[in-house]
Amino acid sequence: MSFPLVLQFPSSMHVTDDQFFEFCLANPELRIEQNQFGDVYIMAPTGSETGNRNFNIALQVGIWAEKDGTGICFDSSTGFTLSTGAKRSPDVSWMQLERWNSLTAEQREKFAPICPDFVIELRSASDDLQVLKHKMAEYMREPGIKLGWLIDRKNRQVYVYRPGVEEECLDNPVTINGESILFGFSLDLSKIW
Repeated sequence: MSFPLVLQFPSSMHVTDDQFFEFCLANPELRIEQNQFGDVYIMAPTGSETGNRNFNIALQVGIWAEKDGTGICFDSSTGFTLSTGAKRSPDVSWMQLERWNSLTAEQREKFAPICPDFVIELRSASDDLQVLKHKMAEYMREPGIKLGWLIDRKNRQVYVYRPGVEEECLDNPVTINGESILFGFSLDLSKIW
């Protein structure tokens, strides 16, 4: 079986946001996303090494966010509903508190209808690079997004995404900084490669 496994529903069959949320709750062992057309993507779990690297990224971002205090972080289990209706789960994300606090308690409890300010995707062994690049481009079309990183461990590259600008590819960087979005943050990639 190859991943992601894509389930396509007939156009006459519409799954509501609540039904999709319930489907995800009923299958907590699966990594599930949905594109804007309603197709459901089931991804393979990451291998242990990728999981460790993703944890390290989340830890670095989280420590910075706690000190900075202007926003909150989310892990790879967090789903967001994009403006297109797609439900996506970046590996690590960060959002300004002001934007998060603008949501109702009910919106925050499910797949919040908002795109984070900053997203990271970490390519695992089972991930297709082009699929991840498409996902990053999807984020960059969203209101509120300001910065995204696609970290490709296999090729030791980081693709930097900014809205309205072509992607930038960094070859084998030692660190990468959060620019004015995550002011003062620098990700140590020596712990990721």
